[in-house]
Amino acid sequence: MAHPGTQISKRRKFVADGVFYAELNEFFQRELAEEGYSGVEVRVTPTVTDIIIRATHTQEVLGEQGRRIRELTSLIQKRFKFPENSVSLYAAKVQNRGLSASMKFTDGFMIHSGQPAKDFIDSATRHVLLRQGVLGIKVKIMRGADPEGKAGPQKTLPDAVTIIEPKEEQAVVQPVSQDYGAKAAQAQAQASQDVRAEEAEAEAEPAEQ
Repeated sequence: MAHPGTQISKRRKFVADGVFYAELNEFFQRELAEEGYSGVEVRVTPTVTDIIIRATHTQEVLGEQGRRIRELTSLIQKRFKFPENSVSLYAAKVQNRGLSASMKFTDGFMIHSGQPAKDFIDSATRHVLLRQGVLGIKVKIMRGADPEGKAGPQKTLPDAVTIIEPKEEQAVVQPVSQDYGAKAAQAQAQASQDVRAEEAEAEAEPAEQ
């Protein structure tokens, strides 16, 4: 953070103040988590920098006889190199915000982003004015796909998977082995037998004459 009296450009001062606030907020979130820390406010004057810590349990932030707040002041002064007695810490109480609580009830599958959320989600918000304040109710209902387009959109979700049934497989005929060598030998034997029969007939014809 830019200290009072230091000449610095507006851009660098803006960045330095942002870094200072981020580191300060992170430090208090870590150190004062159990004390109900909810935020910090920094007020810079020409002579001193006031740091206001907002928490639900300010007594624990201050500590016994202010010991805890003095320790935090010393740590911040050394960490950010503040001059002596140029930084002061204060604790401001934050009331418990009971009306800001919310309750959420869900059942089933719900999508939240993309074009399908616009196509499949019906939402409505209503506010009820009570004596304690305003009560808001928000309802979101996801419709299913309807091919006719009456109860829901005709299109399906992008991640919908269609399983195609496989075709019926034809029965495989049992292969029959054929011995072509045996057939050739059988044909050769038949041819030899026919030749012998013809020769026998030729020898018998002269004898009959």
